[in-house]
Amino acid sequence: MPTATAIVAGHGLALRRSLPLPNPPGRPSAVSISARSLPNAHCRMIVPATPSSRPCRCRSISSESSTAASAADEEEPEKSDEEEVDPQAEVCYLDPDADPEAIREWELDFCSRPILDARGKKVWELVVCDATLSLQFTRYFPNTSINSVTLRDALASVSDELGVPLPDRARFFRSQMQTIITRACGELGVKAVPSRRCVSLLLWLEERYETVYSRHPGFQPGTRPLLALDNPFPTTLPENLFGDKWAFVQLPFSAVREEVESLERRYAFGAGLDLDLLGFELDDTTLVPGVAVESSRAKPLAAWMNGLEICAMEVDTGRGSLILSAGVSTRYVYSGYEKSPAATQEAEAWEAAKKACGGLHFLAIQENLNSDSCVGFWLLLDLPPPPV
Repeated sequence: MPTATAIVAGHGLALRRSLPLPNPPGRPSAVSISARSLPNAHCRMIVPATPSSRPCRCRSISSESSTAASAADEEEPEKSDEEEVDPQAEVCYLDPDADPEAIREWELDFCSRPILDARGKKVWELVVCDATLSLQFTRYFPNTSINSVTLRDALASVSDELGVPLPDRARFFRSQMQTIITRACGELGVKAVPSRRCVSLLLWLEERYETVYSRHPGFQPGTRPLLALDNPFPTTLPENLFGDKWAFVQLPFSAVREEVESLERRYAFGAGLDLDLLGFELDDTTLVPGVAVESSRAKPLAAWMNGLEICAMEVDTGRGSLILSAGVSTRYVYSGYEKSPAATQEAEAWEAAKKACGGLHFLAIQENLNSDSCVGFWLLLDLPPPPV
């Protein structure tokens, strides 16, 4: 096997430079930059695909959507669903083809909207969906009834009105609402999970801003979100998350699809995304960038990473470091590297490739970078903060 190739589940990955991770377990946890110069061998640069408009968009949502309606829309593309949206109406929808018992995870947001009520006060809204958007629920609230009891009762009504069981877990992405959401979910026996892996919810909120909130008679253009997303300064990586070395890698989009489809069958650890729902329009040969991590304790490392709700990775070329984002407001310096023109060029090319793929990228954990299998595989997506 050529040393310039790393293998992920049987798919060749063009190996970027293999860089040692800082401070393996047993040493001080402070991040240090490797003094070892970057090897010049096997340093083919990533060539990003031709940039295009953002490829990921969620399907159009409405409270009256159904399989039959979707088929009708395909036959009559001129007919716009948006014309039928009532911005003051609430959504209570369950896909008739969905198995209610199979919907075990919800995604929820409970926050104010850029809408004023008759009193001139901001309207709050609860938005609930599942990862496939088979379940959709919204409800408006006055700002005088924002507490965990209101939220608990509203979440219970989702179950009652749609005839679905309460979920095992509910993801949310606003750290400021953690206390209220955790308390409300806890009283219902639901585990509240702070996570930015609420991709379907984030895209739905983006769509609702355009098709619902901006058409509401009380809409206030230019209003900043009341609860903006945190983007804290990255902190030191915990010792249990250290690997031995890492590499920038890339995988054809067709192979990424295969990895996602076989994730549950092939790996004990990891997380995918519904690429069909997100509407990615990439050629099968488009190379999706990622990071491969080698560790002699790959399984324990993957197990720890699996509990982090990993949402994205990025390169800070100014500081010469790789940043891991997890949960709703956690950012770690995953590794440092020796800054040089070649290293900076490679890091910038990796970020450019990610942008060209609409923010899509991945993290793979392996026992060896030349192995033909992964212990863990996470498909990740950079998303801008929602407009609300």
